Amino acid sequence: GVSLAAAKEQGQLVFLEGLKCCLELLFGEQEQPGPPSPLQFLSGSSPDLRALFGFVRQSLAPAEGHSWKGPVLLLDDLSVLLSLGAAPVAVLDFMHYCRVSVCCQLKGNVVVLLHSNEDSEDEENELVVNSLCHHSDL
Repeated sequence: GVSLAAAKEQGQLVFLEGLKCCLELLFGEQEQPGPPSPLQFLSGSSPDLRALFGFVRQSLAPAEGHSWKGPVLLLDDLSVLLSLGAAPVAVLDFMHYCRVSVCCQLKGNVVVLLHSNEDSEDEENELVVNSLCHHSDL
């Protein structure tokens, strides 16, 4: 019953198109003016996820005359960051800063999807899964 398109038009929803951002970063012909790409770690210029966190923090800043009441940060499949080459420590640092910003400072919530398989031999993914399980309410 929630119209995401209407929420986006009203400024209540900010969506990062990860695939489009990756393609522009990897196959773009020239450097775009303005803020760095949220996924700049793909280019090897910075091994951490500071630019992605900067995007999150900027997106959570309310517009003039508006205020967020209980913002929610939805991260659909955090394991994609690992698949793209981000280090598990960088992903866990990113999650820590997101939790501090959203939960503690803005009194909101963080919802994360992370794929895990008991038979998986992906040690990096399991490290992130186990760590986030220890910090999760549900």
